Amino acid sequence: MKKVYLLLIKAFIKPFIVTFFIVMFVLLMLFLFKYIDDLIGKGFEWHVILRLLLYASATNVAMALPLAMLLSSIMTFGNLGESYELVAIKSIGVSLQKAMRPLFLLVTLLSISAFLFSDYMLPVANLKMGSLLYDVRNQKASFLIEEGIFNNSIEGYAIRVQQKGDDGRTLKNVLIYDQTGTNGNISTTLAKEGLMYKINKDRTLVLELKDGVRYEETSGDKSYNPRQRFTRYRFKATEQKFPLDDFEMKRTDEGLFKSNYAMLNLRQLKIYKDSTTRQADSAVKAIMPFIAPSYRLFSFVKPPDRPVRTVKVYQNSVSELFKQDQRSSAVSYALNEARSVTETLTGRTEEYLSLQKTIRRYLIEYNRKFTLSVSCLVLFSIGAPLGAIIRKGGLGLPVVMSIIFFLIYHIISTIGEKSAKEGSMSPVFGMWIAIFVLTPLGIFLTYKAASDSALFDADSYKQAIVKFFNRFKKNKTVK
Repeated sequence: MKKVYLLLIKAFIKPFIVTFFIVMFVLLMLFLFKYIDDLIGKGFEWHVILRLLLYASATNVAMALPLAMLLSSIMTFGNLGESYELVAIKSIGVSLQKAMRPLFLLVTLLSISAFLFSDYMLPVANLKMGSLLYDVRNQKASFLIEEGIFNNSIEGYAIRVQQKGDDGRTLKNVLIYDQTGTNGNISTTLAKEGLMYKINKDRTLVLELKDGVRYEETSGDKSYNPRQRFTRYRFKATEQKFPLDDFEMKRTDEGLFKSNYAMLNLRQLKIYKDSTTRQADSAVKAIMPFIAPSYRLFSFVKPPDRPVRTVKVYQNSVSELFKQDQRSSAVSYALNEARSVTETLTGRTEEYLSLQKTIRRYLIEYNRKFTLSVSCLVLFSIGAPLGAIIRKGGLGLPVVMSIIFFLIYHIISTIGEKSAKEGSMSPVFGMWIAIFVLTPLGIFLTYKAASDSALFDADSYKQAIVKFFNRFKKNKTVK
């Protein structure tokens, strides 16, 4: 038995590791394709991209691990079935359920590790990636001068170069508009030649200009000479510096992102959820005392020591309670009060619904910590018997079957999560609905595999169809 268990564990670990990294690579490529426009042309250093990919890899574990578990289990038992090793294992008296025990124990350990990862490491990875991705997306593109195109990257300046040298530093026919003032182009500089380089650790751009002219337009004295002054300066050589501090990557304080749902562990999610629940309860309790003064309640209960008073009933309109000259002002006052109460209730209702939405998001993230682990067990219980039934190894049919079942799982879980966010479904049920749907399927496939069912054998279905038509022909002949 120990040799059988060791054989199964070795057969499972290698495909699991390979498929996990393949899926992780595919998900990283999708991540890069999604944010490629935010990464290209901004002059990031290599370690920034590497850190972003590392954090993205950690956040992709929630999708890569269940898919790798499903694919590797199908491949493992498919290879064993194709090479008749499962038949040999069964011939020595070891059933499929017993053969799956060591792998089920191994998958359980991996699921526990996934739970610990999602509770301790995943919130930190989400925080690091969220803050870094925010800074990356808000980073300005690196300063680049192209021929014949105005560059407005430096705030307050527009620079155009007609021709650049092969070294990328020599410039021909330089035009600079200075727009730092409030009156538009207060200064225009033209130069036949120029040299461009950076100093101060690439924080300052220097343009050495030659053979040019500068036009400046300034306001005259408001009292004595209110007209505009136009000045022209000719120069043989001049130097102009531009700050490039805006092109440096500035890191945002990570504390601004710490209260996000995906960046909290179980203990923090419970604290935030309880705090938000108290806010929602307080908001509900505060509504009635706020609008109560707008209502007048009259009670006609008979006191024990007084005779019953006759109450006059007005059948036509409430306005009959007022005199003719007071009705207009009474109606106006009532409308204002009703409008005020309506606006108050609308605002408090929106506040309450917002708090309820926040509570649902906390509950969704709380349950997500557990569904990741349980989904690994469920998908393994589907993949292992499925591989034993189809008896095909390699990356052909197992990949197709794993993608089909994983898409079913992913679609159901996505629909449940979306419904839970919208409030049309309980957050607990919405996050666990995919598990509830696929667990009976895993039990059914395990039963079929244990009974050597030819569930996916095309030849068995052909034979059944042929037998049906032959029987139909015999009955027709007898008649």
